[in-house]
Amino acid sequence: MTDLPSLLGALQAEGVRFIVVGGIAGIAHGSARVTFDVDCVYARDADNLARLARALAPFRPTLRGAPAGLPFRFDEVTLRAGLNFTLDTTSGPIDLLGEVAGNGTFDSLLTRSIELQVFGRPCRVVTLDALIALKRAAGRPKDLEAIAELESLRGFGQGR
Repeated sequence: MTDLPSLLGALQAEGVRFIVVGGIAGIAHGSARVTFDVDCVYARDADNLARLARALAPFRPTLRGAPAGLPFRFDEVTLRAGLNFTLDTTSGPIDLLGEVAGNGTFDSLLTRSIELQVFGRPCRVVTLDALIALKRAAGRPKDLEAIAELESLRGFGQGR
C-alpha cells in the first residue's frame, strides 16, 4: 500500500533537506492529476546524504525495475556514488533526484521553492513557474501534457 505521507514525514523527522517536484508539487499547487510516487530533489552535502539514508532505511528501499535479488545497499556511500534513484519502498515509490533537467539542483531550486502543505505537512515545493519550467525541460509526453493544466492554474490564482 502506498503511504507517501509516511515517506515525507520520515524525511522531515530526520531533517533531510529536500524540495518536492513532479506530480505531488503539481497537486500542492491545485492540479487534479493523479500520481503514485513522490519526487524529491535533495541536497548532496555529506550530512544530508547521511540523514537521507537514515530516514529511508526503515522503508527498505530497492531499485525500481531491478531484477529480484539484485544486490543493492541503500546507504550514504551509494547516495554519494549516484545521483538519481528511482526506488520502491515499503510505503510506496520515491524518486530521489540529485538533479533534474532544467538546472534543477537543490541549490538552484531553493530560491524557486516555497513552503506549501503536502499531505497536511509543511514542505518545500517548487513554485508553479519552476514546476512548469522543469516539466518543459524534461520534455516527456506526460510532462508536456501536464503543462497546459499547470499554466491554467495561474489564471485561477491557485499556483504560487
